[in-house]
Amino acid sequence: MKTAVFIEPGKIDVQELPKPEVKNPTDAVLKIVRACVCGSDLWWYRGINQRQANTPVGHEAIGVVESVGAEVTNVKPGDFVVAPFTHGCGHCAACLAGFDGNCENAQTDDEIVGYQGEYLRFRNADWALVKIPGQPSDYTDAQLNDLLTLSDVMATGYHAAATAEVKAGDTVVVMGDGAVGLCGIIAAKLRGATRIIAMSRHEDRQRLATEFGATDIVAERGDEAVARVMALTDGAGADAVLECVGTEQSVDTAVKVGRAGAVVGRVGVPQKAEMNTNNLFWKNIGLRGGIASVTTYDRAVLLDAVLNGDIHPGKVFTKRFDLDDVQAAYEAMDHREAIKSLLIVSD
Repeated sequence: MKTAVFIEPGKIDVQELPKPEVKNPTDAVLKIVRACVCGSDLWWYRGINQRQANTPVGHEAIGVVESVGAEVTNVKPGDFVVAPFTHGCGHCAACLAGFDGNCENAQTDDEIVGYQGEYLRFRNADWALVKIPGQPSDYTDAQLNDLLTLSDVMATGYHAAATAEVKAGDTVVVMGDGAVGLCGIIAAKLRGATRIIAMSRHEDRQRLATEFGATDIVAERGDEAVARVMALTDGAGADAVLECVGTEQSVDTAVKVGRAGAVVGRVGVPQKAEMNTNNLFWKNIGLRGGIASVTTYDRAVLLDAVLNGDIHPGKVFTKRFDLDDVQAAYEAMDHREAIKSLLIVSD
């Protein structure tokens, strides 16, 4: 089968690898329909993070179940599914608390699997896979893109809003105009925020942010951005802040633009191990967030929101590629030519 493989920083190749088989009784093998490139993939693509050479890549996909292990009863061959990156088991303490991103049983073996390929062996398939009604052919191109975002990016944006405790009537600041930040805007609106301030300096992303529900755009960075948000909020600051970048500056700004008692929902993968928590203390600001609870949010809110046409997060895919052109898909995101790159794998 064709699979995207990491060779070295800046180089992704498509190779023929053995088609996966059910290895554990909790596995399922999926035929991938669509996959995509994540902003976090760029970390090792750019050489910022280390990654083992010659390993399959990707962690976002939708597909059709081809085979299942003996302990998988909730999905069967032929089912159309979202394949979350989290692989939650559904019965450990973390999953039962609603945090399947922190599942204690997510890693059932050491094999590195990649979603950017023709087939995928999916672990903990019985609970973690999210069934989609019907078949891929029942949906439009745009709807398939919306459904694909439920494997990570839309759920991660929602995690930022949920952990920041966004509620009806809130003023929310969203740090980051990548796909996660843009989905955070959708999530904030879905949860009832009435004012959403998007921090963005790129015109194409500003337009999409506004379409998704942003009421204000702030292009400044650092202290100038803080001053601008404070001016927009009459000196009060935001009720909730969604931190969707992970840089030191973004985290610092997120804390400074919150009102006293605000909560920062942090989903940007941290680029620095340390942060100054004293600023939280002096403003009674809460800091939450982490790895998204994909299956939990998809089942509770997001799948229905997509199926009902209430949200359209698939618009974050601004360029599309065949699997054979995966190198170009990475380059498009690396060069900011695409907000998020879509990979068409099969019909």
